[in-house]
Amino acid sequence: MQRISALSICSLLLFAASVTHGQNYVLFVGTYTNTGNLANNPKLDSTGSKGIYVYRFDATTGKATALSHTEGVCNPSYLAVAPGGARLYACTESRMKGKGSLSVFDFDKKKGRLTFLGKVSSLGDNPAYVAVDAEGKQVAVANYTGGSYTLYSIGAGGLPGKAQFAVQHLGRGANPERQEAPHVHSAVYSPDGKFLYIQDLGLDQISAVSPATGDEQQQMKTLPGSGPRHLSFHPNGRFAYLIEELGGCVDVYRYDANTGRLDSLQRIAAHPDTARGPFRSSDIHVSQDGRFLYASNRAETSIAIFSVDPATGLLHTLGYVPTMGVEPRNFSLDPSGKWLLVANQESDSIVIFSVDERTGMIQPTGRTLKVPRPTCLKWE
Repeated sequence: MQRISALSICSLLLFAASVTHGQNYVLFVGTYTNTGNLANNPKLDSTGSKGIYVYRFDATTGKATALSHTEGVCNPSYLAVAPGGARLYACTESRMKGKGSLSVFDFDKKKGRLTFLGKVSSLGDNPAYVAVDAEGKQVAVANYTGGSYTLYSIGAGGLPGKAQFAVQHLGRGANPERQEAPHVHSAVYSPDGKFLYIQDLGLDQISAVSPATGDEQQQMKTLPGSGPRHLSFHPNGRFAYLIEELGGCVDVYRYDANTGRLDSLQRIAAHPDTARGPFRSSDIHVSQDGRFLYASNRAETSIAIFSVDPATGLLHTLGYVPTMGVEPRNFSLDPSGKWLLVANQESDSIVIFSVDERTGMIQPTGRTLKVPRPTCLKWE
């Protein structure tokens, strides 16, 4: 018993030391625990997932080590890490009317474990995205099925207080099957914190919201039927990039920090010319050095790679790389910029790619994490 205790203490010390080192990070993985209708199938782990998984990631080698997982949280499909890494927020996408919620966890960096603190209603059905502002004072939730977004102030203990603002969108889009109603898919803070951008897939609309008042100060329309999904800002803060889920394109915008307006500069396909659709593009990220942009395509199971002109923000297509799995819902570049990880939801796998920092191209390393229904990757 003494030997086991000593080994346990040694492991904890090694983990605590590793997370403070510049080339070691913590990877949080959100998943679907239940892909059926929970009203008819109340079992939380019908997919085999336990909820949120925690890994230690060595950016020197690109290897990940499992640390822990949660128990009992329902469909934590999207995650946000608070500044400092002490709190984790998760959308709990219940797939039941009136049951959407936001769950909060404490993260113990020494033990590598999450502890459930509580949850609040998201005030809308099936939340699909959560974001925390740079100061850790506000959390925003996008309710996909509900077609709404909610902003909460964060209390001293990390729990959201009473909702500051809850905004319901109305209307429909050009696609009768996918845009029969509003579908708010993401909420992204601008790098300067002046605006919160709400992407509504159902209305083909991007709204620039004041985090202080909740007012939509700008409403910008995308191409009819394009289905705006996720937004990513360039590190220089001058440009923003939108992935269209239904249109299968990336839209490039110039960001006006005074008004919040996004002025269109370019629209470029995120898929090869041979692809005919229907398109189901999903995620988008700019590299830390701002030289490259990556976008995922679920229908073609690929990552599209672009070079970025730092002066104009415009994109040039470099190529497409298979994701080595099915349904690449989410992907992420690690904080070092050396690795790109893809969450292939229907393959129950996270595939690790190396990034050529000179060319921006990616290559599979042969390493894969087996995780049931992975949907979101976040770093600390």
